[in-house]
Parts: sequence; C-alpha cells; structure tokens
Amino acid sequence: MRRRWARGRPPWWPENEPWPPRQAVHARRAGRRRFFRLFALAFVAALATGVVGTVTLVWTAAARLGLVAPNTTPASGLFVLGGALVGAAMTAAVLLGTLRRIGRPLDAVMDAAGRVADGDYAVRVAEQGPLPFRALARAFNTMAGRLASQDRVRRDLMADLSHELRTPVSILQGKLEGLLDGVYPRDDHQLTALLEETGVLSRLIDDLRTLALSESGALQLQKEPTDIADLARDVVDGFEASAAAARVRVTVDAQPNVPAADVDPVRVREVIANLVSNALRHTPAGGTIAVRVAAASAGAIQIVVEDTGTGMTSDDLAHAFDRFHKGAGSRGSGLGLTIARSLVGAHGGEIHAASEVGKGTTVTVRLPLSASEAARS
Repeated sequence: MRRRWARGRPPWWPENEPWPPRQAVHARRAGRRRFFRLFALAFVAALATGVVGTVTLVWTAAARLGLVAPNTTPASGLFVLGGALVGAAMTAAVLLGTLRRIGRPLDAVMDAAGRVADGDYAVRVAEQGPLPFRALARAFNTMAGRLASQDRVRRDLMADLSHELRTPVSILQGKLEGLLDGVYPRDDHQLTALLEETGVLSRLIDDLRTLALSESGALQLQKEPTDIADLARDVVDGFEASAAAARVRVTVDAQPNVPAADVDPVRVREVIANLVSNALRHTPAGGTIAVRVAAASAGAIQIVVEDTGTGMTSDDLAHAFDRFHKGAGSRGSGLGLTIARSLVGAHGGEIHAASEVGKGTTVTVRLPLSASEAARS
C-alpha cells in the first residue's frame, strides 16, 4: 500500500529530518526478521535437545532396569537416537510452518504499527492467519480508521476556526488602522463598532470552550428542578429588541402546569437562546417564531422552536448539528446547533430538527423531568 505522505512532507514533520524515514522503517523490519529467525532457531535447538535428552535418559533407565541388554546400547541406541532425530526434524518442520503462519500476520501488524507511528493513518492490515490474529488485525484497522478520522476532524477544525477568527480580527485591525491614520473619526460610533467586534470574538471563544467541555465530558452541570416555561419566557424577552428590529414576531406557548425538569438552568437557557437566535437569523421580516413548552410522554419535557424562515435543504439538514456548518447566507458562527446538541446530550436528553425549504424549520428538544416529578407522573 502506498504511503499517505509519499509525495510530500507532512506539515508536522521536523524540517531537519528526512522524509520518508526509510532508514527507520528498514531498521524495524530487519530487526523483526532477526528476532523471528533467532526465535525459530532457538526453539528448534531446544526441541532437539529435549528429544535427544529424553531418549537418552529413557534408554539409560531401561538398561539399568535390565529391560535392554547393556551390550546392545551402541547399535540400538544409535538407531533409536537416529529415529528420535528424524522425529524431531519432522516436528521442527511442522512447528516452523506454524511459526511462519503466526509470524507473517504478526509481522504485518508490527510493520503497520510503525507506519502509523510515522503518520500514515491510511495503512491497513490484511486479516489472515489464526483467528486471534485476524481479530488483532481487525482491531488494528479499526484503530487506524479512527485515528485517520480524528486527524481529519482536527485539521478541519483548525481550518474552520482560523476562518471564523479571521473575520472579526481583520475588521478590528482595519478599523484601528483607520482610526490611527485619520480615515475614521475617533468618536463613539467607531468605538462602539470596535466593541461589537470584540463581543463577536468573546462569544466565539465562549462557544468553543463550552463545546470542548461538553464533548470531552468535563462539563459540570448544576442541576436543579427548573420551570422550563419561565425559562423560555425569559429568553424570549431578551430577544425582544432584536426581534422588533428584524420585524419578526416571537411568541411563547406553554402548556398549563408543566412539571419541573431536573436541569442546569444556565445551560438550558443557552440551548433555548441558541435555537431562538438561529431561527431569528433565518426568518425574514414579517415572519414568526414560536417557542412551545409542554409535558411529553415517558417523563420528559418537550421544547419546540418553530420558525417560518427560509428552511434547509436535505443536505443542510443532515449536517445541521455539525460544528461550523452554515447554510447559504448564514451569518452565524456555525456552532449554535452543535452546542445545543452537546448540552442537551449532557442532560441525557435528545434533540432533532425537521425543515422544508421556503416553509421553515422546527427543532424539538426533550429533557428529563426531575426525579420527584418523574415518579409522580
């Protein structure tokens, strides 16, 4: 199989070291071959010594017990010894064949492991040999596939992150240079614009931190029985000014006597805020956004955010919760739905979206009730 980086040095490889590291690869292979040869020779020598020693001891004991005439030892002993040596040679041949069957797949796994250590995550091992070695090769291929996937995700994340940070930083740099050069007046209007861009950077950093904590399982939730309906009303009140500026009507419809949910109110507020903010960005003037809260079956609370916006295509819907994925014309960072999914998952809940182009999008969240409310229901 061709090496992944055979046509060029990988960006993380040290500049003062040659690529590809053929000497290291050849040294590893030569070392494995020497190991297997020495192991086979030592095994055959030990086997032959054991067989000859056993025959000699048995023959000597038989002669002392009178089972074999002492004067027949030279001729008969040589005959028996020769037969023992022939048997040992045949046994050694069989064992060498077995060692070869075992050594080949093991050598392939060791060679592939060395290539993975060199950054070649595309290498795969043929599943051959005894059943345990096939299982080993299968596990190795799974590991290599996951490493390749994680490496690809890491590279994509770095590219997306640099792209998202470039825009506000470029605006800040341009505005500051304009202020210093006298192109822009040094008034409150320009300072407010700069402050808004720092707010964009701050929100992006906070989103990345929240996403990293939730996906790594290190996010600490401060759960308490919470009225989700009141939480939704507070979130919508916070969007009143921006909704009025966009001429979009945002409403809250809460079912009467909705039981409390055992959640972290700060994180659930962030989930609802992300959903409403995302809906507001994709809903044109004159549209509506409805937030509905109701008790669901199986001891859960259901939150539905429905808009009459532009909707999503089937491809955008399939990647709606992927980090940094943005539809055509989107002005967000592409992290809102990703964070919402991570926070809902951290609560043991679930989230899914449905959309139709030109008619709008509906996002449904289900969160568990508190223990006392679940027992009561």
